[in-house]
Amino acid sequence: MLPLHKGRGRRARDRAALAAAFIAKAVLNLETTRDLIRRLRVDSALRRLCGWHKKALPHESKFSRAFAEFARTELPQRLHQAVIEATQKGRLIGHIARDATAIAVRERFPETPQQLRQRRDLEGKKKPKGKKGRHPRQKASERGTRIQRQRRQQDVSAMLAELSRECGLGVKTSSQGHRQYWRGYKLHLDVADGQIPITAIVTGASVHDSQAAIPLMRLTSQRVTYCYDLMDAAYDADELLAESRRLNHVPIVGSNARRGTRPKTECPKAFPTKAAPTLDWAQQERYKLRTMSERVNARLKDEFGAGQIRVRGHAKVTAHLMFGVLALTVDQWLRMGRRE
Repeated sequence: MLPLHKGRGRRARDRAALAAAFIAKAVLNLETTRDLIRRLRVDSALRRLCGWHKKALPHESKFSRAFAEFARTELPQRLHQAVIEATQKGRLIGHIARDATAIAVRERFPETPQQLRQRRDLEGKKKPKGKKGRHPRQKASERGTRIQRQRRQQDVSAMLAELSRECGLGVKTSSQGHRQYWRGYKLHLDVADGQIPITAIVTGASVHDSQAAIPLMRLTSQRVTYCYDLMDAAYDADELLAESRRLNHVPIVGSNARRGTRPKTECPKAFPTKAAPTLDWAQQERYKLRTMSERVNARLKDEFGAGQIRVRGHAKVTAHLMFGVLALTVDQWLRMGRRE
């Protein structure tokens, strides 16, 4: 939490106190930074817990600058990773439930290629022509799908760089069969037994759940040791099942309705029809534990500020969500300690 100082000028201070204040904002489920400042002014105990004993509170602009710095340096992500390594590294975890939830924000869509061309035409500017390469571009069928390319990649950061981080339009089908749309982002979570979030990734709302599955698997495997991958029908893909087994895990995935719906081909040897995987009674009982990810998503939105976001941009939205994930992780770990 040490401040970054470059060049001349007064050194930044109170970064640890400001970080603790933003964690308190997530714990108290406060909507805006102004609400946090008002609460700090009247609550002397909270003010001392954050680190302001006798000093006056900083100005609201300083809170904003500090939050932008935390978002740029990914402070809440690093704090969450440190908490997981300190509390869950030596624990054998039975199940990891993987799921994604919608994050609605008040943000405009970025420019589409068509809108960019129209704006350049109005401004009288044309897109500069690039030089032709020596080799032609590889066909999409030869490159493979994104999940197939992810299996060949070793660097997780390269996988995450390919996923869209821009605000987009998302759609999902509810349990009643109705389509729900939202504008914003999507939070992908890996949740361990005890409803403890292990890994979190924020992407654009248009990114499918399965696109972030392999990065989540590898990041979670680096942080903790677990046995079973519990995923819903959105993750029903042969490449994901194979990657889970390669990492020495047992995948338990709900069957997707699209399997077995293709018409039979005249060349079954070249284009075989793959049957949907079935779960035995033991796997069905374990699959019921997948609902713990739904409860974590609900708590994040109802109690830790994920349902009311007043910042814009991927970095700041991620920081806002990760402060809530960090607070929820510590809360669930303390609850588990009380039970023991």
